Amino acid sequence: MDTSTATHLQCGRHRLDLSFPRVMGILNVTPDSFSDGGRHTVPDDALRHAEQMLAEGAAIIDVGGESTRPGAEPVPLQQELNRVVPVVEALVREFDALVSVDTSSPEVMQATARAGAGMINDVRNLRREGALSAAIASGLPVCLMHMLGEPGDMQEEPHYDAPVEEVVADFLAQRVAACEAAGLRRERLLLDPGFGFAKTVEHNLRLLKQLDHVARLGLPLLAGMSRKSMIGKVLGRPVEERLSGGLALSAMAVERGARILRVHDVGPHVDAVNMTWAVLEEGCAHD
Repeated sequence: MDTSTATHLQCGRHRLDLSFPRVMGILNVTPDSFSDGGRHTVPDDALRHAEQMLAEGAAIIDVGGESTRPGAEPVPLQQELNRVVPVVEALVREFDALVSVDTSSPEVMQATARAGAGMINDVRNLRREGALSAAIASGLPVCLMHMLGEPGDMQEEPHYDAPVEEVVADFLAQRVAACEAAGLRRERLLLDPGFGFAKTVEHNLRLLKQLDHVARLGLPLLAGMSRKSMIGKVLGRPVEERLSGGLALSAMAVERGARILRVHDVGPHVDAVNMTWAVLEEGCAHD
């Protein structure tokens, strides 16, 4: 297995430098996301929030029009399109931003690729009918995330005999192989172990402790733990008081090989990531 990880990723017209960790800012244009639902459903509000995240150092803006929190119900396709496409168009037009689209719908992948998106971020790892073909046709890189079941039922007593091995070897490695066999080239793939998706707190903690096992697959690694319940359950903190715990998790993820940190609070995470990287690289922090 080739375990060397690419240092650059071609994202449409953007070339993303992954020789050091980058921060991805979350822009949920949904009324029901677990920590910021309803805050950015008005396009102007979404754009101003994205502008702030870019100013704070976000390299990528991840736009999502369907909540994937535990217990979430699927969103009708047209509603997801109406939420996401205008925001992607505006981000590209006004800020020339590198936009990732958090979607599992092939129609949304196609429409947002035409609108100028540079990445697909699919929590269902291209398993919806038509999603793999749409991703291939888009020409964009795709992040494959580990999840068992659907958001509506994924937290109903998830069980693993060997959590890390099952996530890495039995799932992610097999999905990579399936995508490659279908014609989605390896250099267009990223991996996300799916913290908080079909996992208990203990599963999440063990997966982070051994995150380097995922990195050994040789693909850029995305980690998303911002404000998640694993922080709340360990520290006893409500959603609005989870930043400190999230910064600690991001620092540990960088140390174990993560190259993209998907977060809500961009500025503090950029500082934490750069400080961690400065120690790891002996003074080579990046702006």
